[in-house]
Amino acid sequence: MWSSQLFWKLFLAYAALVLLVVCACVAIVSGWQEEQLVEQVRRRLHDSASLLCNDVKSKLSNKRVGDLQELVRHLGSTTNTRFTLVANDGLVLADSEQPTTAAVAAMENHLGRVEFVNAKRDGGGFARRVSPTLGLPYLYYALAAYDEEKLVGFVRAAQPLASILEEAASIQRLIGLVGIIVAISGLVVTYLLTHRIVQPVQLLTSATQSIASGNFPQRISIPANDELGLLARSFEQMGIELTTRENQLRESMQRQSTILSGMIEGVLAVDQEEHVLFANQAAGRMLGFAPNKIEQRALLEVVRSNDLREIVQKVFATKELVQGELELQTESLLTLEVHATPLPGNPCPGVILVLDNISELKRLESVRQQFIANVSHELKTPLSSIKAYAETLLRGAINDRPTALKFLSRIDDQANRLNELVLDMLTIGRIESGQKALEFADIPLNQVVGKCISEYETRAEAVQISLEDEISSCSTRVHADEEALQQILNNLLDNALKCTPAGGTISLHCREEEGEAVIAVSDTGVGIAPHHHARLFERFYRVDKARSREQGGTGLGLAIVKHLSQAMGGGCFFRKRPPTGEYFHCQNSLGQVER
Repeated sequence: MWSSQLFWKLFLAYAALVLLVVCACVAIVSGWQEEQLVEQVRRRLHDSASLLCNDVKSKLSNKRVGDLQELVRHLGSTTNTRFTLVANDGLVLADSEQPTTAAVAAMENHLGRVEFVNAKRDGGGFARRVSPTLGLPYLYYALAAYDEEKLVGFVRAAQPLASILEEAASIQRLIGLVGIIVAISGLVVTYLLTHRIVQPVQLLTSATQSIASGNFPQRISIPANDELGLLARSFEQMGIELTTRENQLRESMQRQSTILSGMIEGVLAVDQEEHVLFANQAAGRMLGFAPNKIEQRALLEVVRSNDLREIVQKVFATKELVQGELELQTESLLTLEVHATPLPGNPCPGVILVLDNISELKRLESVRQQFIANVSHELKTPLSSIKAYAETLLRGAINDRPTALKFLSRIDDQANRLNELVLDMLTIGRIESGQKALEFADIPLNQVVGKCISEYETRAEAVQISLEDEISSCSTRVHADEEALQQILNNLLDNALKCTPAGGTISLHCREEEGEAVIAVSDTGVGIAPHHHARLFERFYRVDKARSREQGGTGLGLAIVKHLSQAMGGGCFFRKRPPTGEYFHCQNSLGQVER
């Protein structure tokens, strides 16, 4: 309380007002009281002078000085009042303060004194001064004495003011004491009233500061029913409402933050100066920055793209939605579709940028186009050959039996190739659409591998390639579809035989990793360059197109391997085996190992 500036302002203002009022009242009452005492003396002097005038006006006419001196001395001692009788010419005839007539005769002429001048003019006059005769402050009243309308002299009554002033001072001291008591009481009351006013204000101020620092609701204990009490209750209710709204706002912000964080699209908000206000996690992942470290940084500093900046500037210029597409070179080529929306307000306070990563869509579109081109090409080659051979036969070659048989044989080869291509495409289509029903069972892996080895042993011996089977001796059982697993191994072995030169080796391995069976088919062929690895399992992708077609491949074998593996919960990938160099290695994870 003592440190409150408001308290001291109010208290000092009220205290000054109380002291001013008390001092003014004391001064007024003291002056009024002194005036009342003087007025009482005046009336007494007037009455005393009037009574004496009636008794002595005849003697003043006769100027019987001796009798007058005795009379005024007697009256003066009796009434404690000084009486002076003066002739109409100003000569003093008697004075109650003088012991003898001789002393009276020695007094100076009084006609020029104020009270006598006023009495001669108006019939009576007052004066207040120090007596030149006695040297004391006196209050004088002179009354003109008339005898048959003839001025015969003056009667003056005087009262010393020392006793009156002393009495007035005593009363003033009492009034001053009362004033001090009243002032102290007023200050106490002022303190209590100020405290009663300031304390609720301090409580409200403290509550306001707590709310400003985020600590609410606040309980404000002000039991009064006045405006401050009403203000406190209203403030308390406001705190409750703020708490509710803050919770709602926090929940809303959390929901928005969760939504923005969970969005696949990147979101950026920039202000009028093109400084970043907000970025979600997706935008950070796309563009390679930490969202919490880029606020208030320039957009061009965060995303070094003039195309993106031009989109933002276009939104500010048109205040309309702007869409665009841009490419950014990060670790790889990133293609983004940008939707820029202006924030509401005039002028426009900022822009929201929604970045959709369409790199994969672009890639898939490219793959689709390549797939169509590859399918067309793969179909065109055998069809062109069949058409050419058929036309040759129709033009007369059919009559040349050796030639006809040769062409018909080639037509049959191309028809078989076309049939295999169509069948492989249908197989991939059924796998992808889920139409190919897989029948899972517990299969001994060595049994399936043994069938595959037996099918390819003769072919391998013919081209002087040895098959190393390290799986037949293991007792691992897998939960898979036997036909699909057989097709996977057939495709892998077929590719290995095509890619391995005479004198080479093809190996089949199996191991367990974290409860899964991993089958590896490797060869000692020419190897595959690293830039082909990521695309080996794409449809119709060929490392050496001429050699592949020459060997009769459809370009779909590894794609079928990938889709069948994924359908059984596994996957395929290519590895490099040091130090002998690169080799084709498809590793297939086929679900849980059954024991």
